[in-house]
Amino acid sequence: MAQQGPWLMVGTDQSSPWWSPARHADRKPFLMARGAITRAVRAWFDEQGFAEVETAILQVSPGNETHLHAPRTEITGNDGTRATRYLRTSPEFAAKKLLAAGEAKIFEFARVFRDRERGDLHLPEFTMLEWYRADASYDAVMTDTIVVIAHAAQATGIGRFSFRGRTADPFTEPELLTVAAAFERFAGIDLLPTIANGEGDRAALAAAANGRVRITDDDTWSDIFSKVLVEHVEPNLGQGCLTVLFEYPAPEAALARTKAADPRVAERFEIYACGVELANGFGELTDAAEQRRRFAAAMDEKERRYGERYPLDEDFLAAVAAMPPSSGVALGFDRLVMLASGALRVDQVVWTPPAGET
Repeated sequence: MAQQGPWLMVGTDQSSPWWSPARHADRKPFLMARGAITRAVRAWFDEQGFAEVETAILQVSPGNETHLHAPRTEITGNDGTRATRYLRTSPEFAAKKLLAAGEAKIFEFARVFRDRERGDLHLPEFTMLEWYRADASYDAVMTDTIVVIAHAAQATGIGRFSFRGRTADPFTEPELLTVAAAFERFAGIDLLPTIANGEGDRAALAAAANGRVRITDDDTWSDIFSKVLVEHVEPNLGQGCLTVLFEYPAPEAALARTKAADPRVAERFEIYACGVELANGFGELTDAAEQRRRFAAAMDEKERRYGERYPLDEDFLAAVAAMPPSSGVALGFDRLVMLASGALRVDQVVWTPPAGET
């Protein structure tokens, strides 16, 4: 199962529809691997005492991140009134409401949707495996994620992940690397001095990154940060073993709380294998006023860049104030299946490709 070849093998008629028996047969080993991984992961969560939940796809707000885009729809009530709804980009808002309701350990295989995303590692509709622990540190869900990745590899029998010439052993001790250390090692940039009072100093980071990435007058601190991350840091992560990249800078905290010992960084981590980002986790922010401030700033920037903004989910912000200290993580399940099955693209490991594609 782990050593299958490419989806479109020699002799397969690539002009035939995806549902033709020959093309489906090429993908079938990857789909069987998906089933084996799903069963193994569900069993592990059950053993750990998690409740599997199913949250609503239609949301008042799909998420409030600047660069995430969601499909929009309209629902009609019995009285003929119409209301705008969005297909969620994550189950996070609904899951945190369940934490506020008293759930302590929950997980979901969630169907999520994102516009403007399509490629070997991106689909407009995909599966996010997301879970939360109440009254737990983000180290706990970090450890969970490493274990889940190993269970996926064990389920298929693959010994090593491979992707685009890079390899990673999912069973060996992972590399732990702060974002600041990664910027220093791979880009020669001293990142933390460019952060003060939770904000990024754009001029300072632009000077530090000059000559390493192309910087335009319109680039914000976050734009420059992302360019360095994508061009210099991420290609070097998850080589030989998994990499846990943690302590993200405060301007990139998203829905994570900042560290009490150093407010320049947040309790946020990502896990990489073969240069591929697999998971994004937080020590969850429970300060509703701060979360509102971050969302408003992100939507202002979204409107400036893309001419659109999403509403704030007031119920979610109320739940943030009521939920216990918690940690959570979102894992790209299709990407994990791709690596654990030996597939080359995420569309090889989904039962049906995006609507309209052949």
